[in-house]
Amino acid sequence: MATDVTLPALGEGVERATVVRVLVAPGDRVATDQPLLEVETDKATVEVPAPAAGTVRAVGVEAGATIGVGERILTLEPDGAPAPSDRAEPAPVPAATGDRRVSVPDTARRPGTRALAAPSVRKLAREIGVNVDEVAGSGRGGRIGLDDVKAHARRRLTRIEADPAASAPPLPDFARWGSVERLPLTGVRRVVARRMSVAWQTVPHVTQHDQADISEIEAVRSTVKRTSTHQPPTVTAFAVAIAAAALKEFPRFNASIDMARNEIIYKRYVNIGVAVDTERGLLVPVIRDADRKSLGALSSEIAALADKVRTTGASVEDLEGGTFTVTNLGGLGGTSFTPIVNSPEVAILGLSRTAPAPVYVNDRFEARPMLPLSLSYDHRLIDGADGVRFLRWIATRLEHPLLLEL
Repeated sequence: MATDVTLPALGEGVERATVVRVLVAPGDRVATDQPLLEVETDKATVEVPAPAAGTVRAVGVEAGATIGVGERILTLEPDGAPAPSDRAEPAPVPAATGDRRVSVPDTARRPGTRALAAPSVRKLAREIGVNVDEVAGSGRGGRIGLDDVKAHARRRLTRIEADPAASAPPLPDFARWGSVERLPLTGVRRVVARRMSVAWQTVPHVTQHDQADISEIEAVRSTVKRTSTHQPPTVTAFAVAIAAAALKEFPRFNASIDMARNEIIYKRYVNIGVAVDTERGLLVPVIRDADRKSLGALSSEIAALADKVRTTGASVEDLEGGTFTVTNLGGLGGTSFTPIVNSPEVAILGLSRTAPAPVYVNDRFEARPMLPLSLSYDHRLIDGADGVRFLRWIATRLEHPLLLEL
């Protein structure tokens, strides 16, 4: 019996993909795990394999099409299935309704009347930013329950993720004032735009700034350059190592918040994403178990991953599973910036360009290399005082890296 092959789940937070190449045609025989098509999704190009051996009966997508997880790709006749002529025509299947939520529409409530909801329901709605009067109640007489509020919040978030432009104001006709050119927002840039829009609309950001005197780190790097054939560890590697240790001391920064279920999800692992500037856009490969790796191992792995995403391209596995992000713009310049939290993470550490500055040491001013630090965090979970303590902890270890060993 012919079966529909659908787009499988391709990674954390991946809901849609663009078809790059279709690798089969109707009538082709395929083996189990043979690639059926290539898709580009969330910063990586991946192959979709055949779930079973068989014959392709029809292909439902073409190059350039955008499809969602669970949508039909093609129809496959598995090996061992009877030929189409040997089968009776299947009876029509009525439309499935089991997965649809039946609720009282908003119009069932009289205009100007107050929504029927208990105080606990109203409290949850306020906490997660939902207007309770916009929620469709599934209880008797349109009464709104906790599950109704959570479902409404999930649907709203899904709409934002699928189409960030839905909440954006319409643009004017720029051609009224001169010539314009329109180019499609595709590939990595489209993914970055969508994810940043969702993060900015759903995460209340706070950014804390500080700076660290990295004289000791620069002394170590200088000594390695003079006495070894190895490349000295980068400032980014030091920052990743120190951030990994900080996340063990401050576990709330290594968590995620689930507002729909009123839960904080603490991760017992430390995976740190490192933002990399590429020709295709910003990519964030993930260093797994960063808290268990030496400074030298971190430096080598960061360099290898950065080279991989800039040349051969990253896999989905390279880009998912992060619990915290470090982004270093120091090679380009700047004195500080406001990095956007890489949701569902709750914090991100930004580094700007190290520059000499006068510091009062031993009763006199000395020129010291000062590294600007910018920490953005999700204010729903992290208070300002916690942000200051976390960033100060990192700054102190950057100034005295031996403290990590002690």
